[in-house]
Amino acid sequence: MASDQFCRLYDLAIDFREDVPALPPEAVDRIVALMQAAGMTAKVSSIHVNGWFGDWDKLAMTRRLFAERFGIDIDDAAERARIVFAGDSPNDEPMFGFFPNAVGVANVLAFSGRMRTWPAWVTKSPAGAGFVELAEQLLA
Repeated sequence: MASDQFCRLYDLAIDFREDVPALPPEAVDRIVALMQAAGMTAKVSSIHVNGWFGDWDKLAMTRRLFAERFGIDIDDAAERARIVFAGDSPNDEPMFGFFPNAVGVANVLAFSGRMRTWPAWVTKSPAGAGFVELAEQLLA
């Protein structure tokens, strides 16, 4: 389990390369398959396989957050176009496909075999440096 599992309320996170030596892709696929066989939704992030019961994802919760906390309907195209989403892994695909200004930090390139939906822009730099690259572009 991920070292931050004690902080999680609604998902199980299995570490595949944060605090453990990197597992091969076949092992990650096996974790996904085991979670799915147990009836869980399973998504691969940049460091964990996350599994949960229920049919929700980042986009569903983002819709709810924006509506309930900010009074913004992100299904409105004009509102959606005002938002920049940044992500780094396959579990961000719903967001990449929904937001026209979605950005992936370069980490997403390592998941080319796992992803079908890509962001509009991919930074040249990975991880935090990619987020800095995005911020610099927004501030320019």
